[in-house]
Amino acid sequence: MELQKLIASHGTQCQVDKGTRIFNQGDNCDYVYWVESGLLKAFYVTANGKETIKSFIKQDSIIGSLNAAYCQVPCTFSLETLEPSLLVQIPFKKLLEASKDSVVISQDIIRVLLGLALKKERREFELLTLSATERFNNLRNDDPQLVAKLTQNDIAKYLGITPVALSRIKHQ
Repeated sequence: MELQKLIASHGTQCQVDKGTRIFNQGDNCDYVYWVESGLLKAFYVTANGKETIKSFIKQDSIIGSLNAAYCQVPCTFSLETLEPSLLVQIPFKKLLEASKDSVVISQDIIRVLLGLALKKERREFELLTLSATERFNNLRNDDPQLVAKLTQNDIAKYLGITPVALSRIKHQ
């Protein structure tokens, strides 16, 4: 993939410890991040401090706040490492410039954005139409290795339920 080559040649590698905030909701951030290794969570925090996890980001994925990087407004979510991670940081503008010069890179970016849109559509479908038990079973069946790495608290925040409710679902 030409996009990965571009990121590797123009990005900055960052070795990041577990529990590190890459950016916070409300920050300005002009970068996107390629995950070479590790695991991250993207999450929202309400005004009263309640955290909801929007997604988990695994190896060979790209993540960033498009609102912040493209629209130049503050990030709408926070990003934190769940395990030691190796990230490659690249200015979003660099990707846009390269997409204008290369059809191949442009197509790679379209593939990445389509993947993100499909992931988001599935997540919305599950949150709006499935029960918490169905959402948990889907997560467990689709990615048992991910579930094994996560805390019960993070799984519950992803499912939109309490850890106690998750415990009940697990014991059914």
